[in-house]
Amino acid sequence: MGKFGWLPPVVFGVGALALWEVVVRVAGVPAFILPTPSAIGAQIVAQPAVLLSTSWATGLNALVGLVAGFVLGVVLALLAASSRLLSDLTTPVVAAASAVPIVALAPVFTTMFGSTTEIPRRLVVMLVVIVPVFIATARGLRQVQPVHAELMTALAATPWQHARFVRLPGAIPHIMTGLRLAAPAAVIAAVVAEYFGGLQNGLGSRISSAAANTAYARAWAFVAASIVLGLLFHFAGLLAERLVTRRTLRRTP
Repeated sequence: MGKFGWLPPVVFGVGALALWEVVVRVAGVPAFILPTPSAIGAQIVAQPAVLLSTSWATGLNALVGLVAGFVLGVVLALLAASSRLLSDLTTPVVAAASAVPIVALAPVFTTMFGSTTEIPRRLVVMLVVIVPVFIATARGLRQVQPVHAELMTALAATPWQHARFVRLPGAIPHIMTGLRLAAPAAVIAAVVAEYFGGLQNGLGSRISSAAANTAYARAWAFVAASIVLGLLFHFAGLLAERLVTRRTLRRTP
């Protein structure tokens, strides 16, 4: 992209914000429909400590759920790849989990574990993360070169040895792709889960509270913080994917 490759998106972003400001002011759009960027910016400047603390609470829930869902998704995919029976058992369960909406899961988990703990939100994030990680890992585990499979069969390797030395190393690029896709989804799940009761310490609960109190610019300030948090998770997942994939390719003969 060159030395100034960052300039076009910055110019576009500034231009979009300026157009947003002008359109809202000239058209007289009510604040409950769309506040001006200047009003949102004023709220961001007025309460940086609150934005940081709520972003930390939501980010921690997203991170814990992401790690748990990532590990569980990889393990389930390994189990599914090791046995046809286990594949027939785990694949429909994961597919069913992907069809359950967060709005149904969050209240149920809050009722089960109580409204004074972060466990319900982290469970919601974990279930959301499992799906893309499982699908990506399972796809990678299936892409084994025939010569490698024949070699492991000739050596009388156990299913675990087959998975450890052949399937899993070859699936690493797919696993990291699943992580990259799941990382921003973890933030979305964490924010949405906070709408349905529980501790009022995260971005989702603050967005809901501010909107209910007609503080629309403040609500959008928390939305902006959610966007930044999601971007941070996305770039972290992208960086992890590139680093691990590059290292794997270097080790491949």
